[in-house]
Amino acid sequence: MQYYNDETLIYLEGSFVKASSAGVDLYGQALHYGYGAFEGLRAYNTHNGTRIFKAEEHFDRLQKSCEAISIPYIWDNRELVERTYELLSLNNLREAYIRPLVIAGSNMHLTSATHAKMLIAAWEWGPYLGQNLLRVCITNIQRPSPKAFPVESKISGQYINSILASTEAIKKGFDEALLLDQEGFVAQASSENLFIEKDYKIYTAPLKTVFPGITRSAVINICKKLNFELIERPLTIQDVYEADSAFLCGTAAEIIGIKQIDHIIFKEDWEHTIGASIQRRYKNLVLENENYEVII
Repeated sequence: MQYYNDETLIYLEGSFVKASSAGVDLYGQALHYGYGAFEGLRAYNTHNGTRIFKAEEHFDRLQKSCEAISIPYIWDNRELVERTYELLSLNNLREAYIRPLVIAGSNMHLTSATHAKMLIAAWEWGPYLGQNLLRVCITNIQRPSPKAFPVESKISGQYINSILASTEAIKKGFDEALLLDQEGFVAQASSENLFIEKDYKIYTAPLKTVFPGITRSAVINICKKLNFELIERPLTIQDVYEADSAFLCGTAAEIIGIKQIDHIIFKEDWEHTIGASIQRRYKNLVLENENYEVII
């Protein structure tokens, strides 16, 4: 996939510049050590115009990610939201995936960053995992331990773990991978949160080793609004195998149903599941087809 052309603009260090001429810091800690933090946002073409879903919340989380690993964060998040809207307009994008990235600067020592750069890019991108029901497998790659890494942050280097997991799944003929935590419980997918349905109840892993996804939070709020019982507790492999249905959620993937996990094919028709109802409600939410404040 081509993410930019000769005319594409990005936001870099306070200015809009062509992506093709942005340059790379060859001695940067981000390049050598994966020392950086990022976010993923989506803009939707709503009846109110182009709207970025939960923009402020995403940039606030980016700031917290930087602070968690001692990268200086000197930017005003409200201004960054404004510049992101301007970036979409300059690139004539009504719907887009948006990638802010904070890059640690030149330093070959294994010490905290003293300076960093802010980059924001945007491109047209459909749902990350497509729109068909997924075939998912449980991978041997473990979710990082919260004792070794701030797993609640979106840190660049951490996603090598996700690349290994999803690559393993694809090589086996699946679409995505599920990772276990250090205690053997099912944590999440490579970059999405997992929800399962059993006996008209929704279950998801607690915020211990899983990423606190903004879409995950939206799903929980939708469940409360629609009076679906939601339970947060550790999920065993057997829990997942015996579920009536399951789905993944994330900003890039949005909400997408799962057809099977490993050798287990869910018998429940996806369109008749609670997950499908949540999926439809989420779409209305991001497109602002209902009262936004009621759910949020």
